[in-house]
Amino acid sequence: MPRVKVKRQSTVTDMTAMCDVAFLLLTFFILTAKFKPDDPLPIDIPASTVQIKVPENNLATLSIVKGRVLFGMSDDDVRGATLDKMGKQYNISFTPEEKKRFSGIDAFGVPIKDLKAFIAANGEERKKMIPGVPVDSTNNELNQWLLQARYATKELHNKDMRVTLKGDNKEEYPTVKKVIETLQDQKINKFSMITSLRVVK
Repeated sequence: MPRVKVKRQSTVTDMTAMCDVAFLLLTFFILTAKFKPDDPLPIDIPASTVQIKVPENNLATLSIVKGRVLFGMSDDDVRGATLDKMGKQYNISFTPEEKKRFSGIDAFGVPIKDLKAFIAANGEERKKMIPGVPVDSTNNELNQWLLQARYATKELHNKDMRVTLKGDNKEEYPTVKKVIETLQDQKINKFSMITSLRVVK
């Protein structure tokens, strides 16, 4: 008995659903991506071959450039809570609008008495008014900012704040020494140094 031949037909796959999923994923990643914030001042960081990635959350960054110290926090809610704590300590009241604007500032470098003017300024104006956070032995505001930021991180996220140093390639030692002494005063003996990647020869 002869075998029945089945007529061959070309298979057609509808790719509409796959395209929809691909564009949804692309849109999701674009909207949730966190862009690298600009530094308030240009910093030429030294090169290194170490490839350890800096965490994105629960992080404080101390930038040292031209003898000035800048302080930055990675999380918006920690910035707001830290500002509240510093306001209470220095008896300075901040409006809800000022707190909202400060929560969006990645890093700053002004004494707390000038912070209101810094918050009110726009991005370009802020770059012109950065004398640095005081780190002298008589007025070490950096110590208080770091301490209150650590408290805020613990209260909000129940995690210890990581600390990183970001210094200019030609920065002089005295300012770096003051920052490291501030960290040691708070028993912070482990911190990361941010560097650019150097090719291994």
